[in-house]
Amino acid sequence: MAFTSATLEFLFENRMRNSRIWYQEHKADLNRLVVQPCQDLVRELTPFMLQVDDQIIVEPRVDRTISRIYRDVRRIRDGMLYRDVVWLQFARDKKVFTERPSFYFEFSPRGYNYGCGFYRASPATMKKLRELILQRDPAFQTAFEAFQKQTLYHLEGDCYKRSPHPQEPPELRNFLDRRSICAVHDGTDPDLLFSPQLGQQLIQDLKPLIPLYHLFLKAEQLSEAEAEDAL
Repeated sequence: MAFTSATLEFLFENRMRNSRIWYQEHKADLNRLVVQPCQDLVRELTPFMLQVDDQIIVEPRVDRTISRIYRDVRRIRDGMLYRDVVWLQFARDKKVFTERPSFYFEFSPRGYNYGCGFYRASPATMKKLRELILQRDPAFQTAFEAFQKQTLYHLEGDCYKRSPHPQEPPELRNFLDRRSICAVHDGTDPDLLFSPQLGQQLIQDLKPLIPLYHLFLKAEQLSEAEAEDAL
């Protein structure tokens, strides 16, 4: 089942109504228009994700690989009860890794984006990533070469006001200067979002990011190991 314009219309209307009553009355529409297409996409991407990392969670359900659209009432400051953004996340179990790199796909009425990286990497993980870069570790070299060859993705993540490594070339500072890091592609083409071929296109587009995922995973593993040694 593919996403449709009705998927986006539902997300928009649910957020604008901002009503628990309306949300409960239209749960069947939520499942049909949003949850079920997300589950189908998760299932289609599962073989690819498990080839990348057999410890990635691929359960096609909300709060595992599929985000909720209702917000945590303890953190609501603007009065809005629901999101109009939905995302799929493919990562290892958070019980194993505190800060997990992931592949993701996100969409809303405003467009979509997908890629690989951290939602919010810890300072310890970014420190290990910078060490791998400065050491010219083979995992970084492979990831860097693959990233430089592609043109679909750009790096995102807040940067330091002053580069911690100004002596390095700009293409390396693009990695080194970040407090967190994610490779992102932004799109607005409804033909792709609504296409039955969306899953296969995502698989092809995400392949160049596999070395980057393994680099991020290595940095996280080193960070976790150092934290354990300090106990």
